[in-house]
Amino acid sequence: MRKTSILLALAAASLCVTAAQAATTNLVKNGDFELTSNGTSKQLNEGSYARADRTYLSDWSSKGYNFVLNGNNIDDTNAATALALWGPNSYSGAGPKNGLGVSPTGGNVLAADWDYFPGPVTQLVSGLVAGHAYTLSFSYGAGQQVGFRGDNLVNYWDVALGSSKQQTASLANVSQGFTGWHQASMTFTATNSSELLSFMAKGSPTGAPPFMLLDGVSLVSAVPEPSTWGMLIGGLGLLGFMARRRKAVVAV
Repeated sequence: MRKTSILLALAAASLCVTAAQAATTNLVKNGDFELTSNGTSKQLNEGSYARADRTYLSDWSSKGYNFVLNGNNIDDTNAATALALWGPNSYSGAGPKNGLGVSPTGGNVLAADWDYFPGPVTQLVSGLVAGHAYTLSFSYGAGQQVGFRGDNLVNYWDVALGSSKQQTASLANVSQGFTGWHQASMTFTATNSSELLSFMAKGSPTGAPPFMLLDGVSLVSAVPEPSTWGMLIGGLGLLGFMARRRKAVVAV
């Protein structure tokens, strides 16, 4: 009897855990931009035209002047990088103390110039259910390319899932500055089982190379699917049954 009770309890707990995991499954692949074809701190290849000095982001496509940068040396002008942003480590530590550093999730970040040949970074997201709501969350900020100066008062991401579009809050960045990392959360309703997720850097005024930064992209179900609710209710039901059964045994 005791062995049966233990097995039932384990089954109930497993159902609850499985339901919780299903509700929080990230449908975006490589949302932290760690997986690349040719290293980091390089401009992203566009289409099938691959260059030795560029790289691909796994599961993402890029058009325009977009980069994947290592957050640990994003402002290091002495490092062998294709691009550096103004920060404390620029020019051997003589750069502006603007607080530029790693993102909340660490590692690589996506950097997109909205002034010079701007273009989107996209991923085809699968596993959606038409009519269901999904929460998109990510970290973002704005910096400026080393060697350039000038205020950029408007910097934001134009975000789309399928035909639905939203924008992040706009960030104002001063010359040689960094806006700090901010968190964004958006809700989209799917219209198909697979839809294109797109990030396009936008802003003004032009002429002072502004880079929008992005990391930690996640898309999860805003409301658990019916199957998830079924697993959760089943698990809770088993736990309730075990509790009642235990009381009955004690009473006897």
